[in-house]
Formats: sequence, C-alpha cells, structure tokens
Amino acid sequence: MKGAIFFSGKYGSTKQYAEWIAASTGLPMFDIKDSSTNLSKYDFLILGSSVMFYKFTIRQWIKANLEDIIDKPVILFSVSGAGAGPKLDTWLANSLPDRLISRAVHIALRGRMNPKELSWGLRQIMIIGSLLNPDPQSSKEERSGFDYMDKSSIEPILKLVQQFELCEVL
Repeated sequence: MKGAIFFSGKYGSTKQYAEWIAASTGLPMFDIKDSSTNLSKYDFLILGSSVMFYKFTIRQWIKANLEDIIDKPVILFSVSGAGAGPKLDTWLANSLPDRLISRAVHIALRGRMNPKELSWGLRQIMIIGSLLNPDPQSSKEERSGFDYMDKSSIEPILKLVQQFELCEVL
C-alpha cells in the first residue's frame, strides 16, 4: 500500500513530527497549505494536526477533502500540550466528523510551546487562559511554555505504517 503524510501546524511541532515520520518510513510529506496533491494516489493517509484554541487545525482541509479520505485507512496524530485523555477527545469530537473519527486511529503526541514565539495577542490569550485554568501545572505551562517533543513517541505510528504496508505483500 502506498501512503502519504499531510499535516497542518503553526509553530513547528507538528511539522517536526511529520518529518520524523517521513524520515523513518520514506513516505512523502505535504504541508496542507502548500499542497494540491491528488489524494487518490494514496492507499492510506497519515494526517497530522496541531491543536489551537481547542480545535484541530486540519479540520477545514479534512472537511474539504472528506470524500477522498473517508474510504482510506487513516492514522491521525494530534500535537498539543494536552496528553491523551478526555479533554483531547472532546477537542477531537468538536473538530472532526464522527464518520472519520470512528475509522481513524488517533495518536496523541505532546508538542512544545515557547511563549516568545507567539504573537502578542496570543500570548495575552494564553495568560488569561492560564488564570482560568484550575490545573496548576497546565496553568503554569500556559504562561511559561513547555517542551514535550519526543521522537520515540512516533513508534505507534511507525508500527501502523508497517502493518498497512504489509497488507500489500499479503
């Protein structure tokens, strides 16, 4: 089976994970804002998305391409400060169509946020959000930043890619 990686990110963490996956698998990688690639050329897709303001940044692209995506095996990886769990599951459900979520394998990856790289307005929103956040650790990270980037966390994605590629041999 032939696959490809499509990603949407803002500050570089999602792109870094996509690059690591591409380097490890040999799959082509495309930033959705720069790509008009024909999805029908691929048997399976890896879709990567950062999460901004509790929404997956790839949501509009998926909506526009859903009919070309829906019948393919999909690995969806999200990149955010939040780890896997109910909070991220809610953001996923509020961002993407149920018919895709029910078919895709979702892998939650932790990203990085450096407040100095954010626009002034976004920094202010993060500060306000931190004041409203009941979780002391998350509140601190919203103000001072975090870096949870970990190349080894792509291992589940690499194993799924191997399984998809084995389907071609069988």
